[in-house]
Amino acid sequence: MFLAEVQNAISEKKICVLIPTYNNEKTLKRVIDGVLEYTESIIVVNDGSTDSTPQILAQYPQITVISLPENKGKGNGLKTGFRAAKNSGYDYAITIDSDGQHYPDDIPVFVEALLQEKEDVLLIGNRNMSQDGIPKKSSFGNRFSNFWFWFETGIRLEDTQSGYRLYPLHKIPKKYFTPKFEFEIEIIVRTAWKHVPVKNVPIKVLYDPAERVSHFRPFKDFTRISILNTILVTITLFYIIPRNFLNNFKKKSFKKFIKEDVLESDGSNRTKAFSIALGVFIGLSPFWGFQTLLVISLSVLFKLNKVLAFVASNVSLPPFIPFIIAASLFLGAPFVSGDSDILSQDLNFELIKNNLLQYIIGSFILSTTLSALTGIASFLFLNKVSPENN
Repeated sequence: MFLAEVQNAISEKKICVLIPTYNNEKTLKRVIDGVLEYTESIIVVNDGSTDSTPQILAQYPQITVISLPENKGKGNGLKTGFRAAKNSGYDYAITIDSDGQHYPDDIPVFVEALLQEKEDVLLIGNRNMSQDGIPKKSSFGNRFSNFWFWFETGIRLEDTQSGYRLYPLHKIPKKYFTPKFEFEIEIIVRTAWKHVPVKNVPIKVLYDPAERVSHFRPFKDFTRISILNTILVTITLFYIIPRNFLNNFKKKSFKKFIKEDVLESDGSNRTKAFSIALGVFIGLSPFWGFQTLLVISLSVLFKLNKVLAFVASNVSLPPFIPFIIAASLFLGAPFVSGDSDILSQDLNFELIKNNLLQYIIGSFILSTTLSALTGIASFLFLNKVSPENN
């Protein structure tokens, strides 16, 4: 796009550029000057800087500056900037870090990508993390973040940690729970949960150790990110997946729902059979309280059908529990010395506690056997009703 076209598009789409900054006096001016080539719709949030940042910002009367009295973290700075942008009538905000790693001349990349979309979208700059000069810890952290974002949303991205982004201000959540670096994970996950597309766009990146000042604290911030991902995974498993399942059920005819959401017509019969086998195995194994978490996690890990696996795991519904307990104790008896007439006793959890090893061994034998049989039977049945072309 030509410069004039970019400038016009920024104005028409009501886009501002948001720059959160904290003690980046070496690079801040260069970033602002670069952005000014495209727009004066700039909001800088000075997050309690103690260097010469206030003096630098005083040179730009044409931009909006929000100065916070003390440093409260990047997440808090972004939230402050988003509120100011919405109050000023903007619909989108491009966020760019002030540490010099982002190139302002990539702004047209975001603008052009937005113009090509037919709906609101959240765009994340995709850095080339394999290029020379990229710290290995940054590359690892990005892969780690990409995996959990995919697990929590089902969306595959190559870069989820870049701070160079375009946000649809009226589609992102209104309230947040994290104030620091982990905020940038929370916002993209929760925006994706609102069915807003999240996509990557290619950008350049510069890592200059002489200029760049990173405020990332490896231990503290990684711990905060890990805690956040634990919470997000829990919400995904126990709310988001069931919610989406029910919403799809309400929107579609029963036949279409079964075909697309339960059988997932694009999955192979082998994948479906393995999914059912996994569900039966987890459902019959002694993982009480963790069955849903395990079956969904393993389904995602091995790229199986989550719905089929979850449904099959409910083989251990309350009416079947006494039979499962009895069969497990019976199968485990030959491997544990003790009362051989154990099944003549009342089947209850006290019996399991007193004969725990016998029950565990037997339950794994039962789950493995029935899992294999169910998987084979499911595969043969699916091949009969829906043969695949080899």
